[in-house]
Amino acid sequence: MENIKIMLVDDEPDFLEIMGAVIRGWNYNVITASDGREALEMLKSAKPDIIVLDYLMPGMDGIEVLKEMRKTDKGVPVIMFTAHPNMKVIKGTERLSISAFIPKLSTYSDVSASLKSTIEMIVKSLHKKE
Repeated sequence: MENIKIMLVDDEPDFLEIMGAVIRGWNYNVITASDGREALEMLKSAKPDIIVLDYLMPGMDGIEVLKEMRKTDKGVPVIMFTAHPNMKVIKGTERLSISAFIPKLSTYSDVSASLKSTIEMIVKSLHKKE
């Protein structure tokens, strides 16, 4: 499976730009959405292989977005970024099949090592399914 497409969803423009550039540097295709509604629209047309979704966004939070996504796509791997990695956030999300929760400390914090290893793990599992 080549040309893995990753959808990055976050309401912070700086984070989208920086993280998008980082992920592109790992040789993945990146599409971005700045809120939950845009992500849901893009899911239909773009058909991403992996979704990196921010938990805390205005309007629809990441869990609400994911619940809607799961109505149409139950299998796409989702990595959830959260600035608040606590059990309240994580509890009750098991049925949503979240591949990983990655703490996002700030727009400029280096979460790339955790994200890269998680994406690589998902890509390997996608290869096994082929």
